[in-house]
Amino acid sequence: MSLVVVTGATGLIGQALVRELLERGDQVIALTRDPGRARRALGEEVNIQAWPQPVAAPPPAEAIDGADGVVNLLGEPVAQRWTSRAKARIRDSRVLGTRHVVAAIAALPADRRPRVLVAQSATGVYGPRGDEELDESAASGSDFLAEMAKAWEAEALSARAHGVRVVTTRTGVVLSRGGGALEKMLPPFRLGVGGPVAGGRQYLPWIHLSDVVGGMLHALDDERADGPLNLTAPRPVSNAEFSKALGRVLRRPAVVPVPALALRLLYGEMATIVLTGQRAVPRALGELGYAFRQPELDAALADVV
Repeated sequence: MSLVVVTGATGLIGQALVRELLERGDQVIALTRDPGRARRALGEEVNIQAWPQPVAAPPPAEAIDGADGVVNLLGEPVAQRWTSRAKARIRDSRVLGTRHVVAAIAALPADRRPRVLVAQSATGVYGPRGDEELDESAASGSDFLAEMAKAWEAEALSARAHGVRVVTTRTGVVLSRGGGALEKMLPPFRLGVGGPVAGGRQYLPWIHLSDVVGGMLHALDDERADGPLNLTAPRPVSNAEFSKALGRVLRRPAVVPVPALALRLLYGEMATIVLTGQRAVPRALGELGYAFRQPELDAALADVV
């Protein structure tokens, strides 16, 4: 049995991770701005600890004292129109929040610090790269998301100076039953008016939610896991291939193209996420011997829709 501290525990990934930690017998502490909401979302088995201002101050060090591991999932939603204020919130929630988690770890005596910090990141760190295959050794990009992710990871990696093993999980597009990328995609596809976006050649580094959780648990448990870890399915697909697969699963046509201009008008700069992509592959997970629960796209889509 381990004691694991989770930030961002009420989010899509956080709730799924907490469930599996509890199911396998671990104890969980959730650091949260809203203890009441966290209690309703996570149940009575979870030790809820208040962290009122993640961007402004570290969490209480006693909440992390003696923990075996910390999983940091804090972050303002990226899927929103990117005004200058929204960009600042997206960046600060990740960069400053992670900085404060590390500060709380550093404040503890060496023998009371967690052994491992699993820190969320994203495949956006690579920037738009066309059809180039990207494993964890690939260079980072230079757009807003890439620069933000680099700073986010740098804050997490600073925990190494305090004797903590750090894994930065570069998560792709998460497929899940509630929320996530499919929430906005499903309605038009169910009506038969879905299809490839902007020609559909851009790659989509998809992953089933169960493998996001499985990969994070592997990162917690396997002491060989260290540094960046792509959390993506073994075979990324193009947007066009993804659209065809979703149409097959829903038994609906998936041929209505979505022009890039329409997305830019609707979402502004944030449309870049959909109009570009990364052909990210999970080389490190494969080397660690991780067995994917949902490695095939059609089966993963069938499970979530």
